[in-house]
Amino acid sequence: MTAKSLLLGLVAVAGLAACEPVPPPAVIPDEAADACGAAGYKGLIGQPREVLAQMTFPIGTRMIGPEDAVTADFRPDRLNIEYGRSGRIEKVSCY
Repeated sequence: MTAKSLLLGLVAVAGLAACEPVPPPAVIPDEAADACGAAGYKGLIGQPREVLAQMTFPIGTRMIGPEDAVTADFRPDRLNIEYGRSGRIEKVSCY
């Protein structure tokens, strides 16, 4: 076997190895993605933030305005309700 044929063989093997399929990223189960129960509050989106005063929420729920500073710690069991400059609720999620 010559050095040239050996080199061509190695290039072919390397090229085939590069074509190996990459496994898809792990998917978070729906239960984990909604550990805080945000799905039950999605109906608030689009409502004025004043409706929040009439409701009770789980302990630790955050009402976040457009200029509010919040901690960056991730807690999937914490409900977060975000409202915009218009005073309307824009997002309900767990983090």
